[in-house]
Order: sequence, then structure tokens, then C-alpha cells
Amino acid sequence: MASNLPGSVRQFGVAIRAVVIFTIALGLAYPLLVTGIGQALFHGNANGSIVTVNGKDVASDLIGQGYTTDSGKKDADGKAIMVADPKWFQTRPSAADYDGKGSSASQLGPNSEELVKAIDERRQQVATLNGVDPAQVPPDAVTASGSGLDPAISPAYAAIQVDRVARERGLSVDKVKQLVKQNTKGRTLGFLGEPRVNVVTLNAALAALG
Repeated sequence: MASNLPGSVRQFGVAIRAVVIFTIALGLAYPLLVTGIGQALFHGNANGSIVTVNGKDVASDLIGQGYTTDSGKKDADGKAIMVADPKWFQTRPSAADYDGKGSSASQLGPNSEELVKAIDERRQQVATLNGVDPAQVPPDAVTASGSGLDPAISPAYAAIQVDRVARERGLSVDKVKQLVKQNTKGRTLGFLGEPRVNVVTLNAALAALG
């Protein structure tokens, strides 16, 4: 039997039912389905790719960290000056100081005298820390990533740090090389990007050794 309600009222009723149906389908069912699939098939990734050491959550392998120690000196504002801690593998520079709330690059272009000076200073610092010739320092050791949060370095940068980390921790060079290899990933899908070493997981493996 045909409804005696005005056409506008019937259309309003259809709209209300559509909103309810799509809210349930797209606002509840779909998110729950995707979350369930993520938890079942990609549990670690879905929960932040958390890295644990001796049962304690210490980091995410998606976000780099600075591995520094107090130099014992203070700047003009009285703030402690932090320097690279020789016991750890070092990541690349970060314009955001590895702060996940402030991801950013330096915004300095290739013709910037300030950037050129910073790169030269970083190259000398990295060479001195690792006891190598400045010519051996790879580009990623002196340039920041676009996000300032990249946890990975090149195998070449990891390689020049092996002797230093082994010496500082009293480990054999072969043992440290083995850890580097275990934390090295190849090109994504075999052809995208470059091989890289995740410094967060690598240093976590070192920490687990005590």
C-alpha cells in the first residue's frame, strides 16, 4: 500500500536509514575488520613495531634515536653538551633531534654555506670517532634524512663503526659484524631502495648482550 507521507518525509527517512547503515558498516565493521586482520597477520607492525630488551619495551624500530653521552661540558646557556656515545652504533644526523612530535628536515639547500660547513664538521667528527680517514665517511653519516627520524644507516656507515663498538664493549669484531649482518635488510621487494642497517634493533641486540 502506498505511503500517505509526503515525499520529502519519505526521503528524509531513507537518508536516516542510509546514515545508520553506512555508520555501522564503515564506522564500526570495516575498522574492526581491518584492525583484526592487522593484529592477526601483522601484530608487531600494528602495535608500533616495538623493540624489547630483556622483556622491557625500549623503542620502536621505525623511529631512530640519538645515542649520546654527557661530555661534561656546558654551552653558553648552561645546558649539558651531549656527544656521541662510543659504545653504540650511531645513526645519521637529525634536524628534529629524533623527536617524533617534530619530524622535519633542515630546509637547507645544496648551495647553503651553512650546510656545507655542517657537513664538513660532521665528516671530521665521524672520522675522528671511528678512527678512519674522512674520505671513508659515507654520505648518510653527515646528512640528515627528510623526516629526521630515519632509524637506518648504510652498510658502509655501519662498517666503519664495527671496530670502535667492538673495542668499547670488549666484544670480538666478528661478533659485532654478525650482529650488523643480522640487522641488515636488503632492497624492498628486491629492487626498491638500498640495503640498510636498522640502528635501533642493532643497538638493542648489543644491549641484550649486557
